Amino acid sequence: MTCIVCKSDLVENFRVIDSKTYWKCNFCLAKFLDKSHYLDPLFEKNRYLEHENRIDDETYRNFLSRLGDPLKEKLSQNDKGLDFGCGHGPALADMLRSDGFRMDLYDPFFFPDKSIFSKKYDFITCTETAEHFFDPYKEFDVLDGLLVTGGWLGVMTCFLTDEELFENWYYRRDPTHVVFYAEKTFEVIASQREWNCEIKSKDVVLLRKV
Repeated sequence: MTCIVCKSDLVENFRVIDSKTYWKCNFCLAKFLDKSHYLDPLFEKNRYLEHENRIDDETYRNFLSRLGDPLKEKLSQNDKGLDFGCGHGPALADMLRSDGFRMDLYDPFFFPDKSIFSKKYDFITCTETAEHFFDPYKEFDVLDGLLVTGGWLGVMTCFLTDEELFENWYYRRDPTHVVFYAEKTFEVIASQREWNCEIKSKDVVLLRKV
């Protein structure tokens, strides 16, 4: 067993909850669901369609601004961005377009435009997406390859701050959430790719490709 986030072999059994096995990496502090419990794609997509993430929902837009606002401080007006894992209601991309940024969309279920993988971007947003990655190490390598040198990756995902709360944590109970990050996890992700890492607030991290 190796960590799906950092490839460390310092992995041990963490918990068995609701008949599901979770693993813990003692190097990057990620926790992750055993692959035997992953949903098949149809059930996964149907679960995403239950999310009421409408582009015009002001509450949702305010939530996404927790990442969008600090990220915009790093950008120039003509920068081109990618909303990676944008879901069926790409509100953040709409917000950034309204601010004058050029945006592409990608989501494997709702915007499966594979042409994005032949492009380069000044910035990438990844909101409420990283917790769904079946292979985070590979996904972050893909994101690295999509960024120009000096580009920014903005990630928002709910950080696990207390292991004792894991069993009853609402974030764990979502069956599409398979990996859970701590602040230390993102420091390791950044170090492995020679990125700079800024934890802007709880659940929000900005990573710069240098």
